Amino acid sequence: MTVPKDIPEKWFTVVLPLQRKKRLDGGKPKERRTEEERRVRANDREYNERFQYASNCIVTSKYNIITFLPVNLFEQFQEVANTYFLFLLILQLIPQISSLSWFTTIVPLALVLSITAVKDATDDYFRHKSDNQVNNRQSQVLIRGSLQKEKWMNVRVGDIIKLENNQFVAADLLLLSSSEPHGLCYIETAELDGESNMKVRQSVSVTSELGGPNNLASFNGEVVCEPPNNKLDRFCGTLYWREKKYALTNQNMLLRGCVLRNTEACYGLVIFAGPDTKLMQNSGRTKFKRTSIDRLMNTLVLWIFGFLVCMGVILAVGNAVWEREVGSLFQSYLPWDPPVDNFLFSAFLSFWSYVIILNTVVPISLYVSVEVIRLGHSYFINWDQQMFCSQCNTAAEARTTTLNEELGQVEYIFSDKTGTLTQNIMIFNKCSINGQTYGEVTDQLGTQPKRMDFSPFNPLADPDFCFYDDKLLESVKVGDSQTQEFFRLLSLCHTVMSEEKSEGELVYKAQSPDEGALVTAARNFGFVFRSRTPGTITTTEIGRTVTYSLLAILDFNNIRKRMSVIVRNPEGRIRLYCKGADTVLLERLHPCNQELMSITSDHLNEYASDGLRTLALAYRDLSEGEWEAWSENHRYADKASDYREDRLAAAYEEIEQDMMLLGATAIEDKLQEGVPETIAVLSLANIKIWVLTGDKQETAVNIGYSCKMLTDEMTEVFIISGHTVQSVRQELRKARETMIELSRTRDGGKEEGMERWGEACFMGNGFREGQEGDSTAAGGEGEGEEERGGGGRKQVRCTPPPSSSPNFMDISGDFALVINGHSLAHALEADMETEFVLTACACKAVICCRVTPLQKAQVVELIKKHKKAVTLAIGDGANDISMIKSAHIGVGISGQEGIQAVLASDYSFSQFRFLQRLLLVHGRWSYLRMCRFLCYFFYKNFAFTMVHFWFGFFCGFSAQTVYDQYFITLYNIVYTSLPVLAMGIFDQDVPEQRSLEYPKLYEPGQLNLLFNKREFFICIAQGIYTSVVLFFVPYAVLSDATQSTGVPLANYQTFAVTTATALVIVVSVQIALDTGFWTVINHVFVWGSLGSYFTIMFALHSQTLFRIFPNQFNFVGSAQSTLLQPIVWLTIALATAICIVPVLAFRFLKLDLKPQLSDTVRYTQLVRQKRRKPVGHNVGGAWQGASSVSEGRLGARSGSRRSGYAFAHQEGFGELITSGKNMRLSSLALANFASRHSSSWIDTLRRKKNTHTYTPPSTSGECSPAPSCISGSVPPLSNSSSLLGGSQDTPIEEETASAQSMQTVSASFTQTPPVLAPASEAAAPQGSAQATSAGILTPTIHGGDSPGGWTFSLGTVQEALFGWKGITTRASASNSPGPTSVAKETSQSK
Repeated sequence: MTVPKDIPEKWFTVVLPLQRKKRLDGGKPKERRTEEERRVRANDREYNERFQYASNCIVTSKYNIITFLPVNLFEQFQEVANTYFLFLLILQLIPQISSLSWFTTIVPLALVLSITAVKDATDDYFRHKSDNQVNNRQSQVLIRGSLQKEKWMNVRVGDIIKLENNQFVAADLLLLSSSEPHGLCYIETAELDGESNMKVRQSVSVTSELGGPNNLASFNGEVVCEPPNNKLDRFCGTLYWREKKYALTNQNMLLRGCVLRNTEACYGLVIFAGPDTKLMQNSGRTKFKRTSIDRLMNTLVLWIFGFLVCMGVILAVGNAVWEREVGSLFQSYLPWDPPVDNFLFSAFLSFWSYVIILNTVVPISLYVSVEVIRLGHSYFINWDQQMFCSQCNTAAEARTTTLNEELGQVEYIFSDKTGTLTQNIMIFNKCSINGQTYGEVTDQLGTQPKRMDFSPFNPLADPDFCFYDDKLLESVKVGDSQTQEFFRLLSLCHTVMSEEKSEGELVYKAQSPDEGALVTAARNFGFVFRSRTPGTITTTEIGRTVTYSLLAILDFNNIRKRMSVIVRNPEGRIRLYCKGADTVLLERLHPCNQELMSITSDHLNEYASDGLRTLALAYRDLSEGEWEAWSENHRYADKASDYREDRLAAAYEEIEQDMMLLGATAIEDKLQEGVPETIAVLSLANIKIWVLTGDKQETAVNIGYSCKMLTDEMTEVFIISGHTVQSVRQELRKARETMIELSRTRDGGKEEGMERWGEACFMGNGFREGQEGDSTAAGGEGEGEEERGGGGRKQVRCTPPPSSSPNFMDISGDFALVINGHSLAHALEADMETEFVLTACACKAVICCRVTPLQKAQVVELIKKHKKAVTLAIGDGANDISMIKSAHIGVGISGQEGIQAVLASDYSFSQFRFLQRLLLVHGRWSYLRMCRFLCYFFYKNFAFTMVHFWFGFFCGFSAQTVYDQYFITLYNIVYTSLPVLAMGIFDQDVPEQRSLEYPKLYEPGQLNLLFNKREFFICIAQGIYTSVVLFFVPYAVLSDATQSTGVPLANYQTFAVTTATALVIVVSVQIALDTGFWTVINHVFVWGSLGSYFTIMFALHSQTLFRIFPNQFNFVGSAQSTLLQPIVWLTIALATAICIVPVLAFRFLKLDLKPQLSDTVRYTQLVRQKRRKPVGHNVGGAWQGASSVSEGRLGARSGSRRSGYAFAHQEGFGELITSGKNMRLSSLALANFASRHSSSWIDTLRRKKNTHTYTPPSTSGECSPAPSCISGSVPPLSNSSSLLGGSQDTPIEEETASAQSMQTVSASFTQTPPVLAPASEAAAPQGSAQATSAGILTPTIHGGDSPGGWTFSLGTVQEALFGWKGITTRASASNSPGPTSVAKETSQSK
């Protein structure tokens, strides 16, 4: 296949997905060669079939009836555990080595395989159903001169098909003709790019004249175009017909997935079909998702199997030695069973027998229990009323049961913007016209401004339009020329389509919500856009109908960042109207606009600071000669076959010069409820949020500020916009170098401040007795200054400075990265991946603009590859499906754009704000429960199984079991299954409110601290220790014990009953200790299982069953005779004490010396409940001073104007912990000290992790409170003053009174406890003034003479002094007045 010389070579650079090693198109045959170009001839199937183009049939299913069983079993046996159990089953079928019945393995294995197979079959059935529904849709195909109905799957490349209004486009079509004038048609592209606004497509003029099927039947034009690719916004091709050629662009294409709107019918030529369509090219393949715990369990099963083999080898060697040295003496009356004829073969069989006996270290019930627990967690998500949206009547839904615990380990969230973070509702908010700003309405009395009523002035006004500044309407009424020209521009310069359903009832279909808002604003102020044709625009201006000739549309693109129209008014005057980003439009103004441009720029900055989306407006008058000359140049550029886009851009640039400025507009894109608070809370949980959006840069950046991803306090925001690989590499490197340089500058200042602080605070080997830390000064001011405390003495305030970043890669500071789609395409190339990841992951926020659906998936894959972190993708449109499928966890929002994203997701709900509850509550609990379940499960099974190993040394290594075979069968099914299931389903470490208030509790999951290889070895070590105790203690006691009658107790059956009873009691006590949250179900299961053990044991050892089955029940009467002996119960009590007491001691010491943050939170709640005092006392002392400082700063708002937009800023959070020397701690202070450890050990592990995989340090505080997430209030602006901040259920009066009633304990130095205040106290009610003390409101604790104090070494003090950050906060106030923050509790000693 040759390439014509006139085909531009730049097509070949667009062959993106076909040359990648990883194919994402799924259904494309692998044997097909890579295309370099595509040739399609209309109405000629025979010609087109030579190229073997893909059919229009879509296949997304995995199985069919024939392949399901073998393929599904093959997939299931790829799991190590299933293969392991299959191997054991085969061994148990050999009678010479099997000590246990084969049905004990095959029944649970078949059950697990069957459940999984049914689930997979159900999922694939729905995929088949969806495929059949799509493939069997009907379309009208032009065959041999007549339209015939064909199924979509039978449509071929080169066919001409007819589409009717509201029909889906069957394949990627070249629009040939339309029922609308000039070959126009209107489409909706929500399935492709998530935008529900209508777009216009137009056929080539030469084919639009063909009209209906009669003329199209003879059409034999040939299209030569680019090969299949995933570029939704571009198409390059040429139509050859009647010895002429015509350039083809994306404006001539109808893509599969679009819907035809407001067009009676149109005809198109199939260019790409089936998997070659751009929709399918952007669809990521369905991936089987497995959690990190699943992958770890596969590894552990291999290790356990290796351990099992080692134990089997040891016991087999023991058997060989015993048979040779001792067993030979018994051959005369205890001969070997055939076919054993020597000790080596006996050892060989003994090895396999022990493999079977010891296999219970990993019973198959483990996997059944895991699935049951996951199912329970999924139901909890589905039943959560706090994730139910009453407006949409939509509940949260867990669409998978396999990923729940991974919700507690997320480190990166990739979010769509439109419809996910925002409501996609635009409101005309403010404007600037001729240097005068409109829209800011202030009422000195504080009353709500009155909404304007436009109906008396304009009967065509939109009744839903809201505006409050009547001065603008007055300016229009009095005939101000600039104001009228402003709205005339808005009514003409757009691509909106109008539909007039009835007289005066207009419905606008806009390509973007921004355009719809601007045209609606012009409509209400008297300039009503009525209709358009390809050559005219009809408006109603102040009641008068005017028709303009539309001479040219200079459309918007991401590089131009502006659009223009050239129109001729009825008087014959030609004028260019232009609107666009101020950064590009202001450069193209006439020099006489300098003064107006300066004023308008100030207005634009104000609007942008309020988080509004801004545009500048300008016009230019053209003479007839200028228009004719430019029109000729434009016509030549439009018909160019090579470099057409560049030629058009140059022509546009030529005419868009020397314009006159009219003003600027400001539009508000409303965020969804709770988005800023949710992002703030998730950021405190050390979760990085990236926004991947198809919107332009300005829009995305404004939303970034609105939702508090970007803030004015950020050190720097980097914008990457290079168009070449080299320029993108340079920009990324420059950004990283700047970050490192700024970090070094910050750290240098920190080190100097730390030295001065150390000198001030370490005078005389400690602090002066009587000093009291008070932190009420403004952020960063007054370090070391003397302040007056509540006791009247002068205080020396010594707050620890922020810790430095000694590591070169520890970039400190808040940075953000904004990258455009064309730059991202280069950044995602193989040799640029590392550069991009290093720079982006060092930033607190990343926003990717103008990205395609496939690029979203590629960004997710990049982070998965380089960071080894758990990723979550959330979106609401069909364009987010690839991203949702690629991430470890996909979340779909059931919003305005259908349910395509929901159908492809793992979890779904209706509001972005529910994400914080999904992760911080359900995710964290699921991870915690699963980890505790696995730790206990491995412990109890090693304790159970290893007894067999020790017994082997005392039974001649004969593979004799310790327990009764029924006990072995029932141990994991009845005696110990339900308690651990109850713990795995219901357990909690802290209540759900605390999980939301303290986002730092989420970090152990990210670091995988609760179940890893280390924790696994600790569990099996405890299990082995328990097995040693359970075997040797009864063995030692019973070997010399006798009954009251003098009969020895040393027999096998007594020993078996004693050991089994001790085992069940020990593991029951252990799970009682492990259970942190008791429910009725826990009590019933734990104590019921213990009771069931005795009931079943007495039944199995009864004479009744022995008489019925004498060969099956050999332990007749053993339970009754054994458990009647006091020595047996003393033995069981001794074994239980030896097993449990060390565990209690270890946990007690760990709780005191190195507690986790959850331990501290629980202790905080306990102390708070005990120390509530009656209402009626006032807060005094230092707290009155602190409160007054906060209130005094309410009026001094130090933030930028952006804070006035919709939501308040999330204030800084810091690590607010200090420690000291020779300090005696009260119970409250002990909890404070516990937090210091819980924070430091997490940070230590995180630093270790960062040495391998770099993650920028979190800027949140160690134990910082989260913004309010229950009440929906704004983020908190004040840090807690006490470890014991009030709970949500604590009345304000009680908290305030308890603060007064608490007294401080004297110490040899001042200690500032960690901030653990909940959000309900740290945040003022929404809409209220928000106050924050500049420093740290902390109680002061003095050492006294109370006994049992703790003494710390000087090294501990130094670590405490120089190891933590002390970050102050700034004061900020919202627009509306309200009460100040509640005073916090102080510490108290008894």
